[in-house]
Amino acid sequence: MSAMRMALEPRSSSDVSGLTKAARTLRFAAGLIVLALPLSGCGTGALWDKFMAKDDTFVDEPADKLYNEGLYMMNEKKDLKAASKKFEEVDRQQPYSDWARKSLLMSAYSYYQAGDYDSCIGSATRYVTLHPGSPDASYAQYLIAASHFDQIPDISRDQSRTEKAIAALEEVVRKYPTSEYATQAKNKIQAARDQLAGKEMAVGRYYIEKRDFTAAINRFKTVVTQYQTTRHVEEALYRLTEAYMAIGIAGEAQTAAAVLGHNFPDSRWYKDAYNLVKSGGLEPSENQGSWISRTFKKIGLG
Repeated sequence: MSAMRMALEPRSSSDVSGLTKAARTLRFAAGLIVLALPLSGCGTGALWDKFMAKDDTFVDEPADKLYNEGLYMMNEKKDLKAASKKFEEVDRQQPYSDWARKSLLMSAYSYYQAGDYDSCIGSATRYVTLHPGSPDASYAQYLIAASHFDQIPDISRDQSRTEKAIAALEEVVRKYPTSEYATQAKNKIQAARDQLAGKEMAVGRYYIEKRDFTAAINRFKTVVTQYQTTRHVEEALYRLTEAYMAIGIAGEAQTAAAVLGHNFPDSRWYKDAYNLVKSGGLEPSENQGSWISRTFKKIGLG
């Protein structure tokens, strides 16, 4: 009976406090035991080392250090791929810094030097978009154009990339007319236009060989009307003389020969055109109403 009363009697505050502390101690000890069990089963040292190891995968490095390492990889080691990665890392870690701006341009340049033109175009386009007012924006725009230009195929293949190159180069001239790259862009535009004219000439000659003179005339007409300043225009005028003589349109043949002689008197193509017209009992004579005459007068050459 006394034992029952003792069990039912309320405990003092000191007793409750002691029990609470004891319970906490037991729980903590149990936790250590549970933690120790898997450690002892799997090899305590290896797992503990892995748990405590510092993850250096995403440790940021100073932007200037990464940038200079990129320059070193590019200039000294000639490792353009590694250089590009360094420059890209600057942009990843500090995208709004001035180092990131510089690195983005250098990334485009290293890609261009490596011949990775698509990546160059991507980086340079991003640079122009993010930093349109930068003094280096003209160079980034030029890198885009040069990447297209360097991929121009030979005249036996489709010339759509040549047209893209011309459009990109004209963008350099339009947006940055006073920059040093505008002059380089103009020179490349002339070379690309010469390429397109060469393609038309190759197709026109093919039609001449097949004696499809009307189709040939259309090709040579394109050269004369669209690419007058290329090196192919002299031959185009001779071929027009040849084709028109072949189908009996003597007036246009005489005009083509006359315009050729007026603008390129020392050309071997003029000598051939002159002899061809003479062989038909005719003389070179310009018809002012001919499309050939009007075309050259429009550009001040007629």
